[in-house]
Amino acid sequence: MYRILLVDDEILVRDAIKENIDWEGLGCELAGICENGQQAAEFVKQHPVDIVLTDILMPYMDGMELSHFLHDNYPDIVIVIFSGFGEFEYAKKAIQYNVSEYLLKPVTAMELTEVINKMKDKVDQRRKEKAKMERLTRASENYRKNAQIIRSKAIEAVVNCTVDVKTGMEQLDAMGIELTEGSCRVAIFDIDIYSDIYQVDTVKRQESALMAFVLYNISDEIVKREQAGIAYQEGGNHVCILFQEKWGRDRNEKTKEICREIQQKMQEVMGISVSVGIGKWVRRPEQLLISHDTAEKAIQYRYLLGESLLLDMEEMKPEQNISLEKYLNDLSEAIKAGSQENAEKAMRDIEEAVKGAMVEKSRACMYLQQVIRTIDRICEDVSADMEKILKGRDMLLQQVTEQKSFGRACDVVREYVMKMFKMLTDMNSSSGQRQARMAVEYIQKNYMNPNLSLNDICSYLNISTSYFSTIFKEMTGETFTEVLIRTRMEKAKELLENTTMKNYEIAEKVGFSDPHYFGISFKKMTGITPTEYAREKRK
Repeated sequence: MYRILLVDDEILVRDAIKENIDWEGLGCELAGICENGQQAAEFVKQHPVDIVLTDILMPYMDGMELSHFLHDNYPDIVIVIFSGFGEFEYAKKAIQYNVSEYLLKPVTAMELTEVINKMKDKVDQRRKEKAKMERLTRASENYRKNAQIIRSKAIEAVVNCTVDVKTGMEQLDAMGIELTEGSCRVAIFDIDIYSDIYQVDTVKRQESALMAFVLYNISDEIVKREQAGIAYQEGGNHVCILFQEKWGRDRNEKTKEICREIQQKMQEVMGISVSVGIGKWVRRPEQLLISHDTAEKAIQYRYLLGESLLLDMEEMKPEQNISLEKYLNDLSEAIKAGSQENAEKAMRDIEEAVKGAMVEKSRACMYLQQVIRTIDRICEDVSADMEKILKGRDMLLQQVTEQKSFGRACDVVREYVMKMFKMLTDMNSSSGQRQARMAVEYIQKNYMNPNLSLNDICSYLNISTSYFSTIFKEMTGETFTEVLIRTRMEKAKELLENTTMKNYEIAEKVGFSDPHYFGISFKKMTGITPTEYAREKRK
């Protein structure tokens, strides 16, 4: 049952809401009706209330003042404000008091019923959160009263070598904690949502210690059941397990099974994902710091591989150096060819290649910077406005580095690549035809130059040869050489038809320094020699 308080200084409004709402059908009780905020404040001091429906303009204490009072003293109460048209913007300022809904007068029974149903969901959510925090707080308080902190700190001191090994072992023995002879390893559990891959505010930090205790209890229960070692807390948020060997050949797989079960149990109980780094096996207590440090390093791979990580450093391959040359070439060709599908595939291939290399964050960011530089070169090739592009370059590189995960960093670069792809595609469609037309005009004006080359045209247009070849073929259907030869042959035909010039003179006029080569080219294109062509056309 949800208890509702109605506050309005107009008796007609109060009576209409009281009579026209099916309170029982909504699972609600109209707990009280007040004429102003002052009466309402006194009412909630004496009676439990879940939802307050209040007008905004009332004598003695208005709806804004009442909302302020409830926000400061009864934060669990859900507030709904009624307001007239002229008061609506004023009412919206009450957002600082956690007002959940604003209704513009006049309010129909249907509208109010719909809002009350929504507010019931808010009440349910707040009840659940309050109950959860109360459970966690009680558990945390109990934890602080017992010896678990002392126990955990003693184990942590031995593992991290912050105390003499012999002294530390004696302290553990006095607590009834026995480290058996044989190999050991450390596993570190870190709750993803409270880690440095997220922004953690003060409330989250407070909650993280409570959640870490829940994780400790789950870990301790499973480890004791399996007689696999000792669970302990490290700092405020980490839970660690000191595994002691007992499984022989299957020791790595058995360790992962236990860690995986703890992950799954935490997900089931609290709906929270946990990452686990499992350190290397060591044979002596004084080597435990090595195992702990490798476990910590494993956790850092969460940047590269994502949440719910389970990484065993015994199975970890050394960091690999990779070359992205092929993928960057694929990306470059896809963008130049205007293929978004192939560009997206090249980006996916790059992401998977970097993940597969198991590199640290700094190297992963370096590979993404190579992608950005490749895009820069493409833009330079097509004479894009580089000043405008480079203006935001430092910000882009900083944004890539600041991302809390490699996946998010890839998203930033992918968004940039697609932005540049669209810009270049638009540029190609708008300027490609113009550049091809200018190239043809340049050929027609300079075909007589025997040294005319592709580089001359590209220098004239201020674009790269590779980009020019792509757009010229796309726009004209011919290569530069084909258009140049065809132009020269057409001019040669005109001269053969309309003049009495010798073949070697015509060859020179149309850009052939070798008359013999001119004759071969002419016959290849027309099927007859220049002399035969002239004789036929001059009849």
